Amino acid sequence: MTSKKSDLEAAIDAAARILDSATTIGTLGHIGPDGDAIGSSWGVALSAHKAGKTAVASFGEPFVIPRHFEFLNQEVVVPAKEFPEGLDVVVSCDSASAERLGSLAGAATTAKKIVVIDHHVTNTGFGDVAVVAADASSTAELAYRVLQRLGWPIDADVATCLWTGVVSDTGRFQYSNTSPETLRVAAELLEYGVASDVVGQELYERAPFGYFGVVSAVLGRAELDADLQLVSTALFQEDLDSADITYEETDGLIDLVRLADESDVALLMKSLEPGSVMASLRSRGAIDVAAIARKFGGGGHHNASGFSFDGVPEDALAAVKAELAKQRR
Repeated sequence: MTSKKSDLEAAIDAAARILDSATTIGTLGHIGPDGDAIGSSWGVALSAHKAGKTAVASFGEPFVIPRHFEFLNQEVVVPAKEFPEGLDVVVSCDSASAERLGSLAGAATTAKKIVVIDHHVTNTGFGDVAVVAADASSTAELAYRVLQRLGWPIDADVATCLWTGVVSDTGRFQYSNTSPETLRVAAELLEYGVASDVVGQELYERAPFGYFGVVSAVLGRAELDADLQLVSTALFQEDLDSADITYEETDGLIDLVRLADESDVALLMKSLEPGSVMASLRSRGAIDVAAIARKFGGGGHHNASGFSFDGVPEDALAAVKAELAKQRR
């Protein structure tokens, strides 16, 4: 992983050289992309397009763009099945490993060069150049620095993508990963014409009416383990079917689960297919949930992480409790 400032600057320089010399560029976010994966990958591809490059952006199957990101400029976005092979450069954004690229991991390896831009502590570096800094607020913050080094165009559309990434991963600048550098980047992005009120409304103040029913069901089955200071609950496919909404429209659920005063850790288990659980973990800081996620092949940050689990929610919960108990000893 890139760590020292001098190493990071060298990596940014190397990434800029590769991207500047490329003619065809593809950017990829991780599967099930969040605001940072989408904002950073789309922002880089848009800027490359405006710089005269042939550029596309995508993410692995299932290729479903969450409704609350539809306001972003999508002129360079292509479905996963249309992502080309044999590009000059593929830029992996916000993915701690090649596996997180999902169905497009193979297409990425056909590129002449792979540039990685990421801020996950679990990223040990892959590709030809890795711009990785665990102390960065977001991948979008690092992507902005790469674009600055390149001198590629940054207009309101590019800046809005990057702003979306920064805002998403800092929890609207309230998480501990918000640094003075983060706020400097944010201030500069605003100068390009970002409509912060519009972004806030799209990301945090809109939901289909059916979401209310899902919230009721999920919070209604929440459980508190007072000894472990853990609040947990589960989302099932039946909840989505009853409300006639998609999984991509439920991103905010974990932020509701984590509200309980009595908990230090929140766990949301999404059981959408038989025998498979996607788990999201959040911590108030005392517990390293990334360490727990790594035990099950996942990853993330100290305060926010996730993993996939073969089994049912009850088994996933028991496994998390066992790891959480070890940290509390």
